[in-house]
Amino acid sequence: MEFSDDLGTAAKHSAAALRFMEQYKVPPTPQNFMIWYAYASGRDPDLKHAIDVLIAENESILIDQSAEIFDRYFGHFSRNASIEEASSQISDVAGDVLRLVSQASDNAEVFGAALAEGVGSLSKGSDAPAVADVVKLLAENTQKMLEQNKQLQNKLENSSKEIQQLKGHLEDVQKEALTDGLTGIANRRQFDNVLGQEAEKATANGDPLCLVLADIDHFKKFNDTHGHQTGDHVLKFVSTMLTRSVKARDLPARYGGEEFAVILPATDLRSAVALADSVRVAVAGKRLRKKQTGDDIGNITLSFGVAKYRSPETLKSFIKRADDGLYQAKRLGRNRVVPETELDAAAD
Repeated sequence: MEFSDDLGTAAKHSAAALRFMEQYKVPPTPQNFMIWYAYASGRDPDLKHAIDVLIAENESILIDQSAEIFDRYFGHFSRNASIEEASSQISDVAGDVLRLVSQASDNAEVFGAALAEGVGSLSKGSDAPAVADVVKLLAENTQKMLEQNKQLQNKLENSSKEIQQLKGHLEDVQKEALTDGLTGIANRRQFDNVLGQEAEKATANGDPLCLVLADIDHFKKFNDTHGHQTGDHVLKFVSTMLTRSVKARDLPARYGGEEFAVILPATDLRSAVALADSVRVAVAGKRLRKKQTGDDIGNITLSFGVAKYRSPETLKSFIKRADDGLYQAKRLGRNRVVPETELDAAAD
């Protein structure tokens, strides 16, 4: 999301952002101001909808979820800066290596000229300097060349190690940019990227592609009762259960808040529903305990919606069917799986 408003528009949105933060008792930090400026401008419908949902459910959670909202909608700014910095450092080190190689080439030319001069002197016969002097000159240049080559080798080895370290750092930053910080599974950005890629593959090869959306039932009430720290452990627990249930090619992701998604390439609707139901049963059957005290806090349940991609439909339509199934599962009492076929039947 980019900001390029003129002075008057910026002043208007800034004033509105400050009013919203005062109204909902959100601290006016730079991070929060950026969120509410975007909300006031209305330029990102997804962000506005996410905040409107939070307001409708419980105003106080706006403060608790500010960091998550910022990471979801603006985190790429800082991550992109880290990636650019690491790339720039690699480029700088690579430039140093090229300069060292160029220096070695220059040294080799100097040494070659010295050799040619020495050979020329020896070939001149009686007018030439003493053979001992020529040999001494060649020996000195040879020693100098050996020392320079040793220095070059050491510098190249150090540069190689530095490049490997920077490369590892860059890979870590890139991985972090696609990973949810709390649960360790894919974040919304990676979900969006992979879903688009898999839809293209499904269109090209004709393989089925399914999407599962899942939501933790009564999660806000659970958080209010047991605290957000325990709520975070529940989110990690659900992500672990999803990860254990999928194949290597499948992608479990944190879709946002207490909502999760699973992309299932080469999977038909029946198999996708079966997977969702197996996760539902496994999660509902687990008794949870507070990590700090060991107190039994009961269990949680999940509601699911499942859809199959219909090429060449838009991804928005695809996601909406899974989302409609999820909310129908909620309306029907929660702790259940609703595939798109049941939505079709209801529509008929």
